Amino acid sequence: MRTTLFAGLAVLGLTACQTSQPVVVENPPCLAQCQTEQFQQLSQQLIDDLWRLSPTWALYSGVYDYADQMVIPDDAARERTLAFVAKWRKALAPFDDVPMTSNARTDKALLDNLLNSLEWDITRFKAWQWNPAQYNVAGPFARLMNEEYADLDTRLKAVLGRMANVNAFYSVARTNIQNPTLEHTQLAILQNKGGLAVFDETMLAKAKASGLSDGEKALFEQRYLQTRQAIISFISYLENLESELKANGARSFRIGETLYEEKFALDIQSGMTAKQLYEKALADRAQAQKQMLSITEQLWPKYLADQPMPNDGQKAVRTLIDHLSSRHVKREDFVAEVKAQIPELEAFVRQHDLITLDPNKPLVVRETPPYMRGFAGASISAPGPFDKDANTYYNVTPLDGMTDEQAESYLREYNHWILQILNIHEAIPGHYTQLVYSNESPSLVKSLFGNGAMVEGWAVYTERMMLEEGYGDFEMELWLMYWKWNLRVITNTIIDYEIQVMGADEATVMDHLVNGAFQQHEEAAQKWRRATLSQVQLTSYYAGFREIYDFREDYKKVKGDDFGIKAFHEQFLSYGSAPVKFIRALMLEEAQR
Repeated sequence: MRTTLFAGLAVLGLTACQTSQPVVVENPPCLAQCQTEQFQQLSQQLIDDLWRLSPTWALYSGVYDYADQMVIPDDAARERTLAFVAKWRKALAPFDDVPMTSNARTDKALLDNLLNSLEWDITRFKAWQWNPAQYNVAGPFARLMNEEYADLDTRLKAVLGRMANVNAFYSVARTNIQNPTLEHTQLAILQNKGGLAVFDETMLAKAKASGLSDGEKALFEQRYLQTRQAIISFISYLENLESELKANGARSFRIGETLYEEKFALDIQSGMTAKQLYEKALADRAQAQKQMLSITEQLWPKYLADQPMPNDGQKAVRTLIDHLSSRHVKREDFVAEVKAQIPELEAFVRQHDLITLDPNKPLVVRETPPYMRGFAGASISAPGPFDKDANTYYNVTPLDGMTDEQAESYLREYNHWILQILNIHEAIPGHYTQLVYSNESPSLVKSLFGNGAMVEGWAVYTERMMLEEGYGDFEMELWLMYWKWNLRVITNTIIDYEIQVMGADEATVMDHLVNGAFQQHEEAAQKWRRATLSQVQLTSYYAGFREIYDFREDYKKVKGDDFGIKAFHEQFLSYGSAPVKFIRALMLEEAQR
């Protein structure tokens, strides 16, 4: 899972700064290249304006000009966002009907989708009212303290500036929260408690030992203490709210078919509806289960020759998976094992010449920061295109908060084989590699406003691709676990749609995950929790994977003997994180030329 750079816009916040007026270009008769240059100038103005509107989004993208500003998420901020949308729709409209290059036309579609999403979030989805987990100040402060984009004194001054608005931020959050869900309230409690770890004694000690003036140091300590108290007070408010919701009932976390389809169209941009993708997933689930049964029949004599294979195929597959899953690392070695596997993946990719890896782009495996926990066990936090040399963090949540039974269940899910697939997905050549390439795209629009289905789909695609290219020496056990993992991707789409649209309950979802997808109980329980906290995102893995894999097979036919896997990968990733349907069109156009 990829996080941070594409964090929810409400979490990133909107600034009180005045935005500049766009320079509206009068389009004289000119060729596509001329129109494209004018459009590119305007899109750069939009991006610059966006940083003033959302300084936290700028910070996560590697632009620190407004790092000392934190937006108070009040009505005025939302009105400024809607004004931003209206202004830039008007400015971009003249380019709807003029000739431009295909790359520019794609950028225009991405900007249109960005503006539509900003408006929809505020006026239709309104998660700022019912999702208390949107209100957590910790992430940007952690980034300012940890990323050495400037000297420590400069970063501490940015922290000092942001802390000025923490009290007001949480005060407005209380006002915004109306009829929240219980699940998002509980997540907000967990993550804000984790956020206190960012404002620990180390932060204050660094400020006291810094080159700040005595007045600045005194103000820093005052605001530091006020910030901690504001967070503690907000947690107390949330805990009281949680008690009320438990006693009196809470809003459902399910968003329903209409909002789900709208969100799917904006987030996935796949050219199909959510219902169509759901129906496709049902068919692919049956195919994946068939593949697993075939491999089980081949491996059964190797591992379970002393007992007859059940006639029930699902039971047979489950029995063999349970037998194999006992091979896993110790709970205390989980994070260390992830670190150890990264060089092995790098070596395989280079040896088989699958894609060029940049040795100068750091990948840091770390324990998931406390303020990010409670949603996914593994994720990537990547820098933006303006800060491309900063660390990419592979966040791995340790198992120290689990009981022995929970830890064993989790480790059996991420057993010897699946842990390798997880590392392919998150690191090499999955998320980490794709996001490095995205930052190098000539189009800032394609890098900054990337498509989640392309990002997740690429990571899922690399799992299949690596095994097809011989990773693991075509070991049948690894292929069995791959199909189990792929079945999880497919099932994610099924359960997300059934939960949010069809009202599926926990028992139904657990049956899908445990019996239909052969998952361990602890993993399934965590997935149910995650599915109650997000909408559509779980479909992005399968939607993007299917589009990428199908396109690659079609592209092979177009290129014939000229097809090369490395060339395909590098050209595909050169378009930033654009939706797959756009990359497909651009690459096919280039191939035909």
